[in-house]
Order: sequence, then C-alpha cells, then structure tokens
Amino acid sequence: MTTEATVPSTSVSPTARQLWTRTRGIVLALVVLLAAAVTIAVIRSDTRHGNLDPRSADPYGSRAIAELLADRGVSTRVVTTLDEARAAAGPDTTLLVALPDLLTHRQQTGLHSATSTSGGRTVLVAPGSWSVGRLAPDVTADPATSVASALAPDCELPDARRAGTAETGGIRYTTTHLEADSCYPSERLATLLRIPATGGGDTVVLGAPDILRNDRLDEQGNASLALQLLGSRPHLVWYLPSLSDTSAADEDGERSFLDLLPAGWKWGTLQLFVAAALAALWRARRLGPLVPEKLPVAIRASETVEGRARLYRKANARDRAAAALRSTTRTRLAPLVGVPVTQAHAPEALLPALSAHLRGDGQTLHTLLFGPPPADDTALILLADQLDALEREVRRP
Repeated sequence: MTTEATVPSTSVSPTARQLWTRTRGIVLALVVLLAAAVTIAVIRSDTRHGNLDPRSADPYGSRAIAELLADRGVSTRVVTTLDEARAAAGPDTTLLVALPDLLTHRQQTGLHSATSTSGGRTVLVAPGSWSVGRLAPDVTADPATSVASALAPDCELPDARRAGTAETGGIRYTTTHLEADSCYPSERLATLLRIPATGGGDTVVLGAPDILRNDRLDEQGNASLALQLLGSRPHLVWYLPSLSDTSAADEDGERSFLDLLPAGWKWGTLQLFVAAALAALWRARRLGPLVPEKLPVAIRASETVEGRARLYRKANARDRAAAALRSTTRTRLAPLVGVPVTQAHAPEALLPALSAHLRGDGQTLHTLLFGPPPADDTALILLADQLDALEREVRRP
C-alpha cells in the first residue's frame, strides 16, 4: 500500500500586510500633499475677490464709491480693453486705471499718448516702477513702500485739503514737474500726486487703493477724497486691465514666460517638485539589512549550476567561469593539505603544501590553479576535468 505525501500549497499572492508595507510610503506622501494643499487653501482663502471692481460688493471691491458717484450724477462705465479705454478719453471723462502694472509697456505707452492731450483726468491706482514711468513720465516710484495709514494732506490741492486726513500710503513717489501737487507725504515722499497736463487735464497718481475699497471708504476722509478725485467730470470710465486683451499679444517679449504665469502655477510647480523629491528619497532609502525572501518552489542545486553555466556561456564569460572553478577547487583543497581556508587563494601558502602532498611539479599546479583564463570552450572543459582529477588525487588515501 502506498501513500502520497500531501505537498502544502504555496501562494505567491501578496498578503494585506505586504500590500500595506509596499504602499504606505505612497499613502503617506498623498496625505502630506493633501494636508499641504488644504493649508495653502486656508492661507490663501482671503484672496481679494472683485479687487477694485466697481460692480463688486466684496470688501475689496469698489461698488460703494460707484453708488455714491451715481447719487451725484456721475456715471460709471467699466472697460477691460485698451481700445475701449483710449476711445473713452475726453475732456468730460475721468479715466481710472485700476491695475496699471498689468499693462505691457506698449499698452502703457499707447494709453499715455491717448490721455496726455485729452483734457480729462487720468487716475492711476498704485502704479509701480513697471508702469509709472510710461503712464506719468515725470514721476518716479520709490522702491521702499509704506504701510497705508492715515496721513495729513500737507499740500495746496483743494481736493486734498477739503478731505483732510485719509488712508493713503503704499507706494511713494517723486516728481520733476514744477507745477505738480505733492500730497499726503510719508517720510517726506508723496503718496498722492497731481500732475497738470496740456488741454486742462491732469494725472493723479495714488500710492494705495484703500480709499476706493468698500471696507475702507467710511474711514477718515477716504470717501471725501475719492469722491472729489473721481467726480470732477460727469463721466467715470473704470479701466480694469485684462490678460485676455488682444492688445497685450502684440508685446515684443518684454516680459518673460515666468512673469506671465500666475502665482498659483508657481505654487503648484513647487509642490510637485517637493513631492518628487520625497518620492525619490522614499524609494532610495535602505533601512537595515536585506531580508531574504522564501521562494515559492524548491530549486535543485544542479539546476542552479546549469542555469549559471548557460548564462556564462551566453555571455562568453570563460574567464568568470574559470575563476569560479579555480576558486571553489582551492577552497576545497586547502583543508585537505593543512592550509587555512583564509589562505586558500594565496599561491605561496597553497602550492607548497600541495606539492609536498602530491610530490608533483609546483609549476604545473600553479598554471592549473592560478593560470590565465582558457582561450576557448574546449580549454575550459579541459580545465574543469583537470581540476576534478586534481581534487580526486588529493582526496585519495
């Protein structure tokens, strides 16, 4: 009666613990990215929606001043393109440029050429060094800005004197125009300038937009100053520059590609870079020694030897094969002739002991155990046979 031994089944499917071990780094990276995204969203949650838009009732919008102007008979019209702004310039119109720094240099030059002789008023809200030199050629922006705060007029401009203290500040300016009114100084530099122009018009440069915003209009003399600056003509054209304006496409590359990217893309790129660096660090780390893995099947030693031999033959690595044969033979012969295994690969220790044991030619033994690699497969087979014969001879009683 014969019985068959039941071979325990082996599964190569990963367990839940193995899956968790492999994926926990990715999960952790995703959690960190999600937490960073939420944190950035919270930090940037106070984004100024409707910034300086006379149609917006948000805190940073300007609908309140537009309503007050309407009560006084001043109409307000919003334009978003340079062509509309240039066409609206005239002696009975106040043109307010809400975000001058969004204009390209060519747009700035074209807008100035249309408004300098129109006879109307042009109000520039917080223009920086990028734009003020072209929109108001006699004005220079100081690189050091001040915090918008309540400042006294300290000038002869009637509008400023009637309004009194107002929350101006921000960018500070200097001018070379002899007839300009320099008002609301901060550390001796003006935060509001009025520069007369030909034809009875003028240009007003504001260092900060606070007096136009809904949430600051009722502070100090902000409302009075804003009404007088924007209500001197029966029509107010509110120019909100747009990146979709076709006139911006004619720019001769004065801004680089990075200058045109919004801040959100830069933050996103930085996050992707950090995530890639963390992933590379996670995949490259080595924590402790390698852990041997159990094979799903048992492989006979003869199959391993044959597989390695085929690899050596496919690569024509006769030198590697001969070195492996000689090294293994020396390791097995050394204890048989009284040589420590640590000195088995030293010719000066192994060869004299073998010669004394076999009473053979030391030169022949040296060529056999330490000689050059065989020139072809036939020589390699001959070397293997000779090494086998040598081991049998040493083992013979």
